[in-house]
Amino acid sequence: MRKLIVALALSVASTGWAADEHGHDHGDSSPVANANSPTRQPDGSVFLPKAAQRQLSVRTAVVHQGELARTVELAGKVVMDPNAGGKVQATASGRLEAGPAGLPSVGQAVRKGEVLAYVVASAAPIERSNQAAQLAELRAARSLAEKRLARLKELSDTVPRKEIEAAESELASLSARASAIGGGLGAREALLSPVTGVIASAHAVAGQVVDARELVYEVVDPSRLNIEALAFDAELAANVAGASLAVGKQHVPLQFVGAARSLREQALPLTFRAQQTSLPALAVGQPVKVFVQTRSKVNGFAVSLASLMKNPSNQTIVWVKTAPEKFEPRVVTTEPLDGVNVAVTSGLNAGDRVVTQGATLVNQVR
Repeated sequence: MRKLIVALALSVASTGWAADEHGHDHGDSSPVANANSPTRQPDGSVFLPKAAQRQLSVRTAVVHQGELARTVELAGKVVMDPNAGGKVQATASGRLEAGPAGLPSVGQAVRKGEVLAYVVASAAPIERSNQAAQLAELRAARSLAEKRLARLKELSDTVPRKEIEAAESELASLSARASAIGGGLGAREALLSPVTGVIASAHAVAGQVVDARELVYEVVDPSRLNIEALAFDAELAANVAGASLAVGKQHVPLQFVGAARSLREQALPLTFRAQQTSLPALAVGQPVKVFVQTRSKVNGFAVSLASLMKNPSNQTIVWVKTAPEKFEPRVVTTEPLDGVNVAVTSGLNAGDRVVTQGATLVNQVR
C-alpha cells in the first residue's frame, strides 16, 4: 500500500512539472510557437517564412547598376491637340434647338461634320417688323416686275430686246433679295462637330439662349492629347533627350514638340505629344507629372517606385532579400526617373534582390 502511494505522488509531481513547463507563461515566447510567424528582429530586419511570402505575394528583382538619364520632374496638365480637338461656338446670338439625333451628352462619340445643334437667330421686335415690311415691299415689286416682263414678251416683235433683258434682270434681282430677307427671318445656324471624337464638355439645353462666341460644345479625340509642362529653367528646353508620363502603372513615352518663346507665370511652357491606348484614362485639364530626361547621366540602379518605403525616422528605404526568409531595410537616396521607376544613387549594391511587390506589407511587420 505504501509503495502505491509513493508512485501516485511521483506521478502527480511529474504531471504538474510538465504543465508548468508548457503552460500559459511560456507558450507565447517559445521558439516553436514563433517559428512560422513573421517577426521583426532586433537589428531591424524581418523574418518572413516562405508560406507568409506566398500569402503576401512578395516579389523581388535583382538590380543592376548602370548609367541612367538625369531626370527633371515638372508639373503639367493635359491639353487637347489642336489638330484632334476643337470648340463649337455660335457665331450669332439665338435660341438652341436639338439636332437630328438630339442634343449630344458628355462622353458621346461624334463624327466630323455631324450636326450637334441648331441656333435659331433672334432679333428685336422692331428689327423683325422692319424686315417683314421690307420683304412685303420686295414681293410687291417682284409681282409688278413679273407682269411688266410678261407684257414685254407679248410685244417682243416691236420692243427692243434690251428692254426685255433689263426686265428679266430686275425680276431676278427682286426675287433674290426677297429670298435672302425671307431666309434671314427664319434662319438657323447648324453647329457642326469640327473633328471625330467624343464630347468633352457640353453647355447646351434645349431652348437655351446663347450669345455670339459662347462655347456650346468641346470635342476631343481621347487617343491624341498633348501635355503642357512648365519649366522654370529656360535652359532645360535645349537639353531635352526624352520625356515620359506615368498613367497608373503604365509608362507612357512623350514626344517633345517644342518650347514657347514667352514666359507664362515666370515659367517656360513645354509641349509634348502623346499617342497611346492608355491616354483615354486622362481628361483635358487634368494635372499630371512630366518626367523629362536630359542628356546628362547619373550612375545608379533603376528600382520600381513601389519599392520605396519610409522607416520610423522618415528615411527612404527599400527592402532587400538577404536570405531565403530574411529581409533587411536599406536607407537609399533617389532621383526621379520616369514616373514608374526611380534611380537609386546610393544604398544598394549590384546583385541585391529588392522587393518590388508587397514591400508595404513587409514594412508593417513588427
